[in-house]
Amino acid sequence: MRARAANADITLLDFGMGNIRSLQKAFEFLGAHVTVTEDAARAAKSDVLLLPGDGAFVQAMRGLKNRQLDEAIWEAHQKQKIIFGICIGFQIFFESSTEFGAEKGLGLVKGKITRLKKNTEAKWIPHVGWTTTDFLPHSILGKNIEPHSMFYYVHSFANHGKHEFAAATTNYGQLFTSALEHENLFAVQFHPEKSHTAGLTLIKNFLECL
Repeated sequence: MRARAANADITLLDFGMGNIRSLQKAFEFLGAHVTVTEDAARAAKSDVLLLPGDGAFVQAMRGLKNRQLDEAIWEAHQKQKIIFGICIGFQIFFESSTEFGAEKGLGLVKGKITRLKKNTEAKWIPHVGWTTTDFLPHSILGKNIEPHSMFYYVHSFANHGKHEFAAATTNYGQLFTSALEHENLFAVQFHPEKSHTAGLTLIKNFLECL
């Protein structure tokens, strides 16, 4: 049974990838208590795991493995505990990435992460800034978020096309999946903690589903 947000043991995993404090503050602003840890044993006791981060896919996976947090995440997934990935945390849900050659991800969902391509509509890579994000009607995370709302992105790689578990898509000169929802798994490519009202609404929606 899923714990109510006020009582849930929510743990934000610190695996050396940044944006820890800003994400913690966003959750705390909405009344949730969040513990930050890099300890795998502590993570294993949690009801909910948050996987944040800025940076490279390979560095994220190395940071998880060095702390044995990859094993804690897999154990949590097998127990159907809720896992929420944000930015690089979104990308490492997938099976692999082509960044710096090839690197295996957690494989929580099928698919791979590949580089965004420059074109007339995507003149700058990395993709940095506010971009329209379209949530699917069934999305839990997208509840009460206005159509075509803008979210803040910082990334060079993405899951291209519309994934089978897509909860939202974004078009930056190419269509890519910007949010996932599947059973106990939630993930977003953008930064909700930097996306003002729409971002806080999304985090509130996440907390309400616990």
